[in-house]
Amino acid sequence: MDARTGRFPTGFLFGTASAAHQVEGSNTNADWWTFEHREGSGCLESSGDACDSWHRWEEDLDLVRAIGLNSYRFSVEWARIEPAPGEFSVAALDHYRRLTEGCLERGLVPVVTLHHFTLPQWMADRGGFESPEVAGRMGSYAQRVGEALGDVIGIACTVNEPNIVALMGYLLGAFPPGASDRARFEAVNETMRACHREMSGALRAGRGSYPVGFTLSMTEMEAEAGGEAQLAEAIEHLEDAYLRSTAGDDFLGVQCYTRLRFGSDGPLDIPEGSRRTKMGYEFRPEVAGHTVRRAAEATGLPIVVTETGVSTDDDAERTEFLRVALEGVSGCIDDGIDVRGFFYWTLLDNFEWTHGYSQHFGLASCDRTTFERRLKRSALDFRSVATTGRMGALLGSHPGQ
Repeated sequence: MDARTGRFPTGFLFGTASAAHQVEGSNTNADWWTFEHREGSGCLESSGDACDSWHRWEEDLDLVRAIGLNSYRFSVEWARIEPAPGEFSVAALDHYRRLTEGCLERGLVPVVTLHHFTLPQWMADRGGFESPEVAGRMGSYAQRVGEALGDVIGIACTVNEPNIVALMGYLLGAFPPGASDRARFEAVNETMRACHREMSGALRAGRGSYPVGFTLSMTEMEAEAGGEAQLAEAIEHLEDAYLRSTAGDDFLGVQCYTRLRFGSDGPLDIPEGSRRTKMGYEFRPEVAGHTVRRAAEATGLPIVVTETGVSTDDDAERTEFLRVALEGVSGCIDDGIDVRGFFYWTLLDNFEWTHGYSQHFGLASCDRTTFERRLKRSALDFRSVATTGRMGALLGSHPGQ
């Protein structure tokens, strides 16, 4: 396919994404807030006020619209909605309803994620994703969200990257609760799939009618000689077991950032001479096309690229990443794959979990003191595709600055 003549179909969703804990600020009732302030957690700094999006959400939506996008993916925060077991906050639900309605008023399809990495501290205290009650609790939470927002939700994502929740929290020890145990990792993966089933059932039984699915972190994985067993194990636990669990879902959200290579002792460093992102992993925008093809073949579902992006201080590199990733997705569409949308991660430079505020993924900067948002040139380059539906617009744009 000549990407210069590539077109995206009518109704294709061009959007950007965010997560409540990363942008709202002062999410003090969440397990991540506790983890950030724990000595030895590995977090560079706490989330603090984040981008103050709890109060400045209208500014955020206006930015999305200014970029020329037609959709916005955001998360609602369980720790705010159910601050104590069985005690639901009408005020928090009303806040998220105003946010969702604000999307619709601006012509944006609201893509609502119900769980994006954080748990209420009370749920963490009861064992988190190792508690026998967590799936039921998440189902009840989803039921309340559906009752409050179901008639205004455009698309619902139940759980964001459940495989990363299990990997980082229960095997690598880098996310709450900071465990490093293979048996616990495998058990939590099973639990995450059960949580999705409970949540999707609760949403479908409630108010409104909209597609329901979950988002999966996927990578382009390869093995060097001797690394075949390591590769097979990683693919099974991190991707294939989840891909097999999608029966009955309306779509799969694919989230992709880089390539992983395996040797006999596990993951390998990136190839010598390869480009690194500011996060330290390989600059690999081609991953978007690769993972979309794999996800579509494995599930037969419509695919939404719910996240991809790059942390960089060179905005021209961000435009390059967008161009190559979008070329890959447009190639998938040209080959008949049902791809419904593309969401760049993220709208604002924000709190990047253990990395604090050191990473810059945003289409807009956010001043850490004044909270002033300022669009980057890459946002305007993305706008050229979103408003025309044509790859040629981006290919003909000036480099980011």
